[in-house]
Amino acid sequence: MKYTKTKEVLNQLVADLSQMSMIIHQTHWYMRGPNFLKLHPLMDEFMEEIDSQLDVISERLIALDGSPYSTLKEMTENTKIQDWPGEWDKTTPERLAHLVDGYRYLENLYQHGIEVSDVEKDFSTQDIFIGLKTAIEKKIWMIQAELGAAPEIDK
Repeated sequence: MKYTKTKEVLNQLVADLSQMSMIIHQTHWYMRGPNFLKLHPLMDEFMEEIDSQLDVISERLIALDGSPYSTLKEMTENTKIQDWPGEWDKTTPERLAHLVDGYRYLENLYQHGIEVSDVEKDFSTQDIFIGLKTAIEKKIWMIQAELGAAPEIDK
């Protein structure tokens, strides 16, 4: 079988992008306070972007004869992104910082995918990983700017 490690990364991304979508949903639902009117609809855009990445990743995995996780049980058993209970005790900046943590994890996973697909010479998947990692890095920069912080991508 070809691309064994690449397919593992792709399936890990299926679980993690699904989890990230739920975390963004939670941020959207439990958001209150300053900038609500600006940030609440922005979370819809964030969800659309993550869901689009999930579709690209899942379809690439299928194209490589892989089988993407497709149940909530599989997603929760395999994700490595930490969630929070749905409670009102978090501020919007705390929720945004939690999003950054998830995005940083995804950035690192995409980087791992870039490296694995390079070794396995799956340059088509590598191209996907590179483009999606770039989009994640931009999202980190934007949220960090909202929080009054530098992107810290190069650390």
